[in-house]
Amino acid sequence: MYKISICNFVFGTTVLQPRMAVARLKNQNPGVGHCTKVPRNVNMEKLQHGYLFPEIERHELLHSNKYPHAKVINLGIGDTTEPLPTIITSTMVDFVNGLSTTQGYKGYGPEQGEKPLRKAIADAFYKDLGIKPTEVFVSDGAQCDITRLQLLLGSDVKIAVQDPSFPAYIDSSVIIGQAGELVARAGKYRNIEYMKCGPMNNFFPDLSATSRSEIIFFCSPNNPTGHAATRKQLEQLVHFAKVNGSIIIFDSAYAAYITDDSPRSIFEIPGAREVAIEVSSFSKFSGFTGVRLGWTVVPEELLFSNGFPVVNDFNRIMCTCFNGASNIAQAGGLACLSPEGFKAVRSRINYYMENARILVNALASLGLTVYGGKNAPYVWVHLPGSKSWKVFADILEKTHIITVRAVALAPLVKST
Repeated sequence: MYKISICNFVFGTTVLQPRMAVARLKNQNPGVGHCTKVPRNVNMEKLQHGYLFPEIERHELLHSNKYPHAKVINLGIGDTTEPLPTIITSTMVDFVNGLSTTQGYKGYGPEQGEKPLRKAIADAFYKDLGIKPTEVFVSDGAQCDITRLQLLLGSDVKIAVQDPSFPAYIDSSVIIGQAGELVARAGKYRNIEYMKCGPMNNFFPDLSATSRSEIIFFCSPNNPTGHAATRKQLEQLVHFAKVNGSIIIFDSAYAAYITDDSPRSIFEIPGAREVAIEVSSFSKFSGFTGVRLGWTVVPEELLFSNGFPVVNDFNRIMCTCFNGASNIAQAGGLACLSPEGFKAVRSRINYYMENARILVNALASLGLTVYGGKNAPYVWVHLPGSKSWKVFADILEKTHIITVRAVALAPLVKST
């Protein structure tokens, strides 16, 4: 039993514009058709219920059917709401029009991404950090890359995750076969190290009490608490990985939202090139949640235990499992990183952070303990004595607002 009580409930991203979800309902009942002799993947049977975000959409659809005229405000899924800047969409339109000409047509591109975009990412986000364009792999999004990295690492490793954390880290671990059986009462899988990150430890794990794992998933700013790790904290993390011979998979999808001097990349920390991979995305800083574009950085110095470069195997994974990101999306990504484009997307970031400020101030004025909203568009709210699902249902029923249950993101919350 955990002794420290943290948030019993969490508000998700600060999206204040009404959005009606298109539910992706799936039949959870056994099929009635012909049964083959192919057994179901036993790892799929280990997964808890449905994946979090389709579950949220399912509840939203049920609520919208019950209240067809209500304008539902969705704070539950980390989607964006603001239109893309014209300077970006016009570039994409010009590229699309060029595809209908002999001079402008392009077919398959490099699986690793177009060279100009790889260079632009290295220059824009890793200037003076020693990251080469050849170490940048452009993709269709950070979440897809997380799964590709799991395929790269295989089933014979143990992972550690922040608690709470983005559910894809755990679900992909279960699917690939890294996780043990689910301990239902605790809401945890065996063979996964859950690193408690709450107000009691400044949202950073006690590494002295953390057992060794080969792979450490670490998100900063964190989804869902909104906490950005300090330089000192990340120095401790890199040292911990070096001592234990581990690889950090650092998710920096919300780095553009950082407002203080917290590191925006793990590679700002000396020695990180030898122990870390960084995954990031155009989704949140450029509004590309539907366009789909991201990247992963794999340094040349990062080696497996036998001395083989990790970057070589990841390149093979990309070439085998991926045909490259859409060239239309890549044209848009390049426009985002132009001086005019970057200024335009910065205004969208400011908009979402203003929404976060409004939420924090409003909730604090009610006497609630609120965390986050400073370095990411996430607000983590402590509602003592309330059950997660009940609060979710009460808020939805009374206010038509979709939120996120903390218990779906943090097994630690089960005991509070």
